[in-house]
Amino acid sequence: MDKSRSLLIIGAGQFGMVAKEAALAMSCFDKVDFVDDASPLAIGKVADLETLAADYSLAFIAIGNPEIRASLAEKIQAAGLTPATLIHPRAYVSPSATLAQGCIVEPMAVVNAAAQVGKFSFVCAGAIVNHNAQLGEFCHIDCGALVKAREVIPPKTKIER
Repeated sequence: MDKSRSLLIIGAGQFGMVAKEAALAMSCFDKVDFVDDASPLAIGKVADLETLAADYSLAFIAIGNPEIRASLAEKIQAAGLTPATLIHPRAYVSPSATLAQGCIVEPMAVVNAAAQVGKFSFVCAGAIVNHNAQLGEFCHIDCGALVKAREVIPPKTKIER
């Protein structure tokens, strides 16, 4: 099996399930598994990342808290894993938009023309990041929320409007 097509999802909770479904819908991963310190669904714990990196090349952090997400981002990179960006096939991402590593764009979400989405940010189901908007690192645009055209969202911000 090609290790380059193997994904670890950090966090087996509700958001982890969303991430796994998006990853499977993308049809580009041979293996998708969880790492979680408290879930029976997980194949290992966060402390096992370096060992697991022998069989996986990519990781996605499915944890809502931006501080924890930032800490885990350092751990996955230190383990030699590459942050995966997940784009559900039912999302729209403009060809002129920029998504940094570790992001997710869920079903029915829109990232419009020339929008920029910072590292490890979430654009949840039905959310819109309109044209020329800029999201900082570790942002969370919740389901159905709107980031207006040319709006600049600071790092680690959650938008629920």
